[in-house]
Amino acid sequence: MTRRAAISPESFDEAALTVEATISTFSDVQRRDQRGAYVERLDPTGLDTSRLIGAPVLDGHRQASARDTIGVVTAFRVEGNALIATIRLLQADDVKPIVERIRQGVIRGVSVGYRVQRWADSLENKVRVRTAAAWSIFEVSAVPVPADPGATFRSESMEDEVIETTAEDTPAATRAAIRAIARAAAMTAEQADDMIDRDLSVTEARAEAFETMQARTRNTPRIRVVSPSGDDPTVVRTRREEALYARVSGTAPTDEARPYMADTLRDHARALVEAAGISTRGMDADALFRAAMHTTSDFPMLLTGVGRRTLLTAYQVAGSPLKAVLSRQTTLPDFRAASKLKLSDIGLLEKVSESGEIKSTTRGEATESYALDTYGTMFALSRKALFNDDLNAFRDWGATAGRMAAETENNLLFTLFRQSSGTGPVMGEDGKRLFHADHGNLAASGTALDETNLSAARLAMRGVKALDGKTPINATPKYLLVGPQLETSAEKLMAAIYAATVATANPFSGKLELLVEPRVTDKSWYVFADPAVLPVLEYAYLSSAQGPQMASREGWDVLGQEFRVVLDFGCGATDFRGVYRNPGL
Repeated sequence: MTRRAAISPESFDEAALTVEATISTFSDVQRRDQRGAYVERLDPTGLDTSRLIGAPVLDGHRQASARDTIGVVTAFRVEGNALIATIRLLQADDVKPIVERIRQGVIRGVSVGYRVQRWADSLENKVRVRTAAAWSIFEVSAVPVPADPGATFRSESMEDEVIETTAEDTPAATRAAIRAIARAAAMTAEQADDMIDRDLSVTEARAEAFETMQARTRNTPRIRVVSPSGDDPTVVRTRREEALYARVSGTAPTDEARPYMADTLRDHARALVEAAGISTRGMDADALFRAAMHTTSDFPMLLTGVGRRTLLTAYQVAGSPLKAVLSRQTTLPDFRAASKLKLSDIGLLEKVSESGEIKSTTRGEATESYALDTYGTMFALSRKALFNDDLNAFRDWGATAGRMAAETENNLLFTLFRQSSGTGPVMGEDGKRLFHADHGNLAASGTALDETNLSAARLAMRGVKALDGKTPINATPKYLLVGPQLETSAEKLMAAIYAATVATANPFSGKLELLVEPRVTDKSWYVFADPAVLPVLEYAYLSSAQGPQMASREGWDVLGQEFRVVLDFGCGATDFRGVYRNPGL
């Protein structure tokens, strides 16, 4: 019959508070699953003991509290077909009664909990056998009535019928068994032959294979791979955020977020409070939302994340061509005025004299400056909306805040661009307005948008000089900016027409890209070069907070959750050489 796992009270060391226990005999036991009865076998060569030393010793498999720990495994060894562990018991007052029972021999039973990482299935005499080919012990328990040592969770509730195993004692059977043990332990054929030559028994061969496996485990470096877990609180909160955003926006959720689509705000709050380790039993809706707002729950982050997504979606679609196409983006580290330095060319290379002297040259420079300012607004998601799971107000405000953040940026840029009756801001380079006759980028008088006047604008841009006032920069027009009043005329002017004669050909067909700015309410029109080559306008965000930023807190003036949107933004004109203005007619 198989041996029962037991504590040996005779080994109790009073001074060191240690005791030895046989924690496994690797015996076969009868099991049953949905497919029927089978034999469960623990392969000693597959036991991973890397975590056995230091494993907790529990009181009857209880794991609800740290107080359930009564000791720790400090050493182990294999004797024949038994795994024996040395257990050091604790000196805590609440453990002393259990220690005394072990010392007196009243508690003799020991039970282990183990996990199987890999099974090997086989048939023996038409009986299904499941062998734990890779397994590890994660805890040892002192129990009043020991279960069979082969039980998966060895406690009274899982008592299994122990079957008696017999083995043929013929030399051929012994040799075959030893070779099978060697193969399972990844030992060489020479090692198997050596055990046979030494006339080892099957039990002795199994013990030697076990020692070989442990030696190999100790000498093999371990590589741990960490992968995201579905139980990770951050992963769960992200999926809940995706599900809530899908409800707010009406979009399809991801497959991972789909299980949370039916959850209300109250369901999200309850789940996140419980994930923070706080029981919600007995909480009404008011207490639940208070706990969600006040504790370490991720519920405020969930709402803020959904609000930020809603805001950014609306923010991105509300752009103006003046900002999205014709301006250059950058960042600033703080709120001090930023200076943008412009350097002239070095001039033409001069002929080197006969003596080999190379003359030095100088470069002109000019600066333009602007600074960041802060803009913001607030909104509250009321206590009533939380209770009623009303996401309409949350969605509408988030979308409105996103559009208004974009409109704030667009208006600041347009106001800068159209300062002083459309002549623009004062340039630091020469103290004159952006559009000025001396800059060569302003028509002498307003004229209609037609082929002749557009050709004159292109000619003026081609003649613009660099900072030294001498070097032509050959500014190439790329964009035509008009208001709604001239949109149709501009489309006709740039339409692709298959002309019958050269005289009727459209020279601007496919040459310029039309942009319509609704804030241009008169008939003025503008020609821009590529801002990547000759930037005229520039806007900046605070480097640590690019775009609108949303934050939240529990409401004080109102019952509910307050949300704040803040935008750190600034803009300025950096050069006049990449644009031409005609006041229109």
